[in-house]
Amino acid sequence: MPHAHQPGDDGARSCCAPKLQGSPSIASACEFQRGTAAGLVRRDAVSLPGGSSIIGTDRPEIPYDGEGPARRVTLKPFAIDRDAVTGADFRAFVAATGYVTEAEHFGWSFVFHLLLDDPDRYAGPLETPWWRKVDGASWAHPEGPGSSLDGKEDHPVVHVSLADAMAYASWAGGRLPSEAEWEYAARGGLSNPRFPWGDEEPDDQHVFCNIWQGDFPALNTMADGFVGTAPVKSYAPNGYGLHNMIGNVWEWCSDAFRVRSLAKMARLRNAQAAGEGEHVMKGGSFLCHASYCYRYRIAARLGRPADTAASNTGFRVAYDDAAGLPGAR
Repeated sequence: MPHAHQPGDDGARSCCAPKLQGSPSIASACEFQRGTAAGLVRRDAVSLPGGSSIIGTDRPEIPYDGEGPARRVTLKPFAIDRDAVTGADFRAFVAATGYVTEAEHFGWSFVFHLLLDDPDRYAGPLETPWWRKVDGASWAHPEGPGSSLDGKEDHPVVHVSLADAMAYASWAGGRLPSEAEWEYAARGGLSNPRFPWGDEEPDDQHVFCNIWQGDFPALNTMADGFVGTAPVKSYAPNGYGLHNMIGNVWEWCSDAFRVRSLAKMARLRNAQAAGEGEHVMKGGSFLCHASYCYRYRIAARLGRPADTAASNTGFRVAYDDAAGLPGAR
């Protein structure tokens, strides 16, 4: 199957939203972590044994992103939530702590244009015109004022920055997974699959996950049933019982973004990522498509500034020790 990204591609094609304001979000998250008792609101987590694993791939599709080469790592045992954190989960966190997200502080967030009743009312970045800057858009109002979580409480929470995700994870007694942990979990016990279910490419007849179908960004045929996010337990889980490791929403990881190469391109990319404070996102989202942003693969990765928040940014929680925590198995 032909893909938009080929060796030497400059990596410009991405369906992910631009940054918000470039705020120093990590420090505020650390202060929140130190001052808040763990909420222990675990819904359901899977304990994984760790051990020797690999990260990356020797068959990269987007070399600019640093998908390869494959390298071996050793992981300690850890646990990870079966599903992404939902809107209902995040609402419980806010109710218990009074936390205010970065999008709420800024007063706006990016909303995908097809989710809006009248997208022409809103301006968007010239380089990514499918995003609209919507005043009042946030986790509780995903499409702006007048919208709510009603009917979508079991969808992943969106419009969350890295700091927001870190704050929730700390309150829940956990943390964000590392990129290596995320890939290990996503493989579901398979040796080196392209996707959590194996190597079969999803298409309109074989729907394994919530990604784009049709002509991005103007027409989504909704062959998977959704134009936006799907409930977190949609589609069959992988071998570890984890849902939606691919598609639906991008998931924040704890790693700062870095391309492991001495090539000039990699040095330039790393300097850019460090200057922007980029962190790793994994899994792709409902906007990914093989013709444009082929990042719904396990080895695919994206670096985004820490304050990035949009209709397709979410996360799930990992834990150092599952013993004694509710839901772990």
